[in-house]
Amino acid sequence: MKRTLIAILTVFVGVGIVVGVGTFNSWNQREPAPITAKPAGTIQTPQGEMPHATLDLDVYPNSSSTVPPPRTESNFQANQLSGQPFYHPSTSIRVPANTAITITFTQYDGGGRIYNPYFAEVHGSIDGTMKVNGETVSGLKPTEVGHTFTVHDYPESSEEPFFLSVPLKMNKANAKTDKQGYPVDPQKIEVTFITGDPGKYVWNCEFPCGDSYQEFGGPMQTRGWMAGTFEVV
Repeated sequence: MKRTLIAILTVFVGVGIVVGVGTFNSWNQREPAPITAKPAGTIQTPQGEMPHATLDLDVYPNSSSTVPPPRTESNFQANQLSGQPFYHPSTSIRVPANTAITITFTQYDGGGRIYNPYFAEVHGSIDGTMKVNGETVSGLKPTEVGHTFTVHDYPESSEEPFFLSVPLKMNKANAKTDKQGYPVDPQKIEVTFITGDPGKYVWNCEFPCGDSYQEFGGPMQTRGWMAGTFEVV
């Protein structure tokens, strides 16, 4: 009888540990808190007048005392990603369906040559252009890219097809910086595009700014840093 009770108790304790660990891991691996585009009236587009919404995203080369790093799942991951670039304030993005969206990027990082010049061009915006520091352009020189914001479908997705890719201009190595090491006059990039019906997509940076294989590891494959979700609602 005593052995039976001990065996039953052991099973319950084991189940409790498994459930506890599962809950902890689920909490640890949850999506970053989403940011949502703000309504901004209407705007004229090639499709006529449409609802308009805006969103602001920053790109930092590293965290600092004024800009905390994204949340990590463990101390090991925190150490691995220390000093790496990231999007701020979140990589979980929500935008309204069937709406013209304007995203303004403030880019504080450096850059260099992108491996694939395709991603130095603008794809998916209203007219194939973006504004860089107020100037309308259709792309950048492949040697002047800092990061990209590239939205695409999940593999084998049943969602309505959606693709957007915006190259973000690099800051020069000799740019004047503040006490945190961030350029005092960062790059400003603005792009406007049109969403379709509701769907959930993913996005990532296509500039080799990470580590491991061809510099596409580390922050580039980590949600909360240089990759995330893009939900049309």
